[in-house]
Amino acid sequence: MARSYGEPVDDTADHAPERPPSAPAAEAHTGDGVFGGAYRALTLGVLLSVGVVAFESLGVATVLPGIADDLDGLGAYGWGLSALMLANIIGTVLAGRVADRRGPWRPMAWGTLVLAVGCVMAAAAPTWALFLVGRFCQGLGVGAVMATAYTVIGLAYPEHLRARMYALLSSAWTVPSLVGPAITGTLADHTTWRSVFLVILPIIVVAAALTLPALRALRRPNGTDIPVTALPWWKRPLSGSVLLTAGTGLLLQALLLRNAAVLLVLAIAGVAVMVPALRWVTPEGTLNARPGVGAGVTIRALLCGTYFGTEAFLPLGLQDLRGMGATTAGLGLSAGAITWVAGSALQARRDAGGAGRVAATVGGFAVLLAGVVLTALTTLSTALPSWTAVIGWAVGGLGMGIAFNASTTETLGQAPTERQGEASGALQLAQTFATAVIAGLGGGAVALSENHGTSLRAALLSVFVLTGLLAVGGMLVSHRLRPATGRSSA
Repeated sequence: MARSYGEPVDDTADHAPERPPSAPAAEAHTGDGVFGGAYRALTLGVLLSVGVVAFESLGVATVLPGIADDLDGLGAYGWGLSALMLANIIGTVLAGRVADRRGPWRPMAWGTLVLAVGCVMAAAAPTWALFLVGRFCQGLGVGAVMATAYTVIGLAYPEHLRARMYALLSSAWTVPSLVGPAITGTLADHTTWRSVFLVILPIIVVAAALTLPALRALRRPNGTDIPVTALPWWKRPLSGSVLLTAGTGLLLQALLLRNAAVLLVLAIAGVAVMVPALRWVTPEGTLNARPGVGAGVTIRALLCGTYFGTEAFLPLGLQDLRGMGATTAGLGLSAGAITWVAGSALQARRDAGGAGRVAATVGGFAVLLAGVVLTALTTLSTALPSWTAVIGWAVGGLGMGIAFNASTTETLGQAPTERQGEASGALQLAQTFATAVIAGLGGGAVALSENHGTSLRAALLSVFVLTGLLAVGGMLVSHRLRPATGRSSA
């Protein structure tokens, strides 16, 4: 059964738990900002690390249609994103638990190393299958980096600075969103898509050099030991995350099969493994959106399923249906990322200790839904000029930034300090799981169009309808973000 935040945490470590890192805030003046002396190095390091992930995400998404064509992988196109997202689940769960017990330095160090190795593997891949292995490796690293980044904010910054840091974390996507798609699209158009992954390597090295010393400098407070309890092996974090990844992968692969009977059997088997594992690796109350942390994790899944599920197929639609080049199609991703930052900054300025976060989340979902609708209409129809899709995704990004900041700040504010890693990991897991599933379902629709002679337009229509419904669901669930009794840490 899933755990609540008042229950013991299992772990596979053989030694007694160490204490999580303390916040520099304990030693800093309350007037210091996020770039003040107590936080400057940590802030810059974390932002650059997230910037690396942003560049990789936006850059590869822009050129993925060309990679699939070159490696004959269009029939399994969804796996180009799902492989990364499923591995992200394992990296996220492990990084969150390790950060709680041993501090954030180790998961960040291993995460950046594995991410670099994955980039090398993808760049050298001669086949689509080996390319997906590289993407899986990248996903392990991305999960560790992102989960650690959110954990550090909860541990190292006082509450009055956290909304600002979440906004800056979104801002870490600004430069990559401006130059990433343009650079990678240009590289793919004029050299080779393989150079995209090689360009990322020096950025990873610089980010690690700035981030790791700052994380190592964090100290552990006294009196924050996390109790350990023995659980069956299949309910432990590593086992649960692997089972969740395996079950989800089995479901997504089943959707690519031509034989309907085999598809049904494998899909049911995948769901049978996936659902219990999801309960084991998420906070109690996640699957039924229990008010509080559980609902916050559910809302993150709905948000990211809507946004990233739509974005994953935007370059494919603009290039194959509207005839855009990779560089031009990348402008849509850039527009969404930039307005995400703007929406997050707007919400940070309006945040007043929690007041209005629920309303901001509902409003953000509504704006995101409007963006999905406009983007879908432009991608699927020639009635509107193709550049309207860029405007549509800019609208969607604005709503995403508002809702993401408000819901994240509220959810992590309800988790106790010693469980910030677990809560951050749960949010990141919800993000990656939802993105992987929606990308996989969309990939299945594309494969169906390939295998049975239906149109790509019909496949993408099904994707946009699904993500629109997720946005509607998010609007309905958002009122459960805060427990009826007010803020709670349990």
